[in-house]
Amino acid sequence: MQTQIVIIGGGPSGLLLAQLLQGRGIDSVVLERKTKDYVLGRIRAGVLERGLLDLMREAGVAERMDKEGIPHNGTLISHGDEMFRIGFTEHTGHAVMVYGQTEVTRDLYEAREKSGGKIEFNVENVRIHDADRDAPYVTYEVDGESRRIDCDFVAGCDGFHGISRHTIPTDVRREYEKVYPFGWLGILSETPPVNHELIYATSERGFALCSMRNENLSRYYIQCSLDEKAEDWSDDAFWAELKRRIPADQAAKLVTGPSIEKSIAPLRSFVTEPMRWGRLFLCGDAAHIVPPTGAKGLNTAASDVNYLFRGLTDFYENGSTAGIDGYSEKALARVWKVERFSWWFSSLMHRYPDQTDFDQKMQWAELEFLRSNDAAQKAMAENYVGLPYD
Repeated sequence: MQTQIVIIGGGPSGLLLAQLLQGRGIDSVVLERKTKDYVLGRIRAGVLERGLLDLMREAGVAERMDKEGIPHNGTLISHGDEMFRIGFTEHTGHAVMVYGQTEVTRDLYEAREKSGGKIEFNVENVRIHDADRDAPYVTYEVDGESRRIDCDFVAGCDGFHGISRHTIPTDVRREYEKVYPFGWLGILSETPPVNHELIYATSERGFALCSMRNENLSRYYIQCSLDEKAEDWSDDAFWAELKRRIPADQAAKLVTGPSIEKSIAPLRSFVTEPMRWGRLFLCGDAAHIVPPTGAKGLNTAASDVNYLFRGLTDFYENGSTAGIDGYSEKALARVWKVERFSWWFSSLMHRYPDQTDFDQKMQWAELEFLRSNDAAQKAMAENYVGLPYD
């Protein structure tokens, strides 16, 4: 088989890249190690930055998002019973959209299928060959049958545990990591959200987040220790703990109900450099992970897709290598800014096991500064809605 771009990973970043490329007449094949139903069954964040919104529209897959998504012009931050608002549109002129990552992926699959774009599911033993040469190729197996695709470039959109990053030799790549000493216990419930805006809460008992997928589907999180297990938490215990961590007036109107999904996610910050090796490019979780505070994972993957799409388009349409040559540097410059924001916001809102009284006072002082300072609110709003794609 022959194609121009092999895209490893059939999640939202790989599918978005494929759809954007197809709109410019650039052929690709997407390889996904799981089934379509498995990919669509993964529960992920649902806050979309302005850059991702624009890319979805450019890719021609935004009709349902624009119809069913919930625009958010701000967010709420609480400390104990005190709560204040950060206005996005008033500080930046932009909003974010609450629209589940599962729905983004569903829209992209539908568009890919309608256009006849090639996706291979249940692929195994994927290997990238000669990425540092002019004629790379990818081998893999489906149902025990060996297959090969020759291509011009490979886009590694296969996540943290995928093969793409590990294809880059260890003497070439450098990895940076911070593992946080806590996790997020999250539940999904068929209940109306407690507030029409997200609530990021910090308290003496730890962090909590009140978010939503739609008007009758809510997503809630509480900070927990890494040695806890989701099955150790009953629904009643979760709701009781959540109420202790959010303002009393919000807790009083919280609608509870049975959870339809419950899990614990660890938190880490991770970046690998470079994001390009020869004709292999890394996108999204294959190159970087951010803690979920601020919902930057999918959005940062989208910024990678933007830079790679522009670079590949410039190569095929104009014969220029400037975009692909500068991909890693440009993508990483934005990645590190996002990592900083996610690290800062996580540090501000969580309780740490080794935290001293002084550390707590610094958190409270930082929160008070954010509450009372217009410039600090503007800086947070600019980061939350998404830094521009330079």
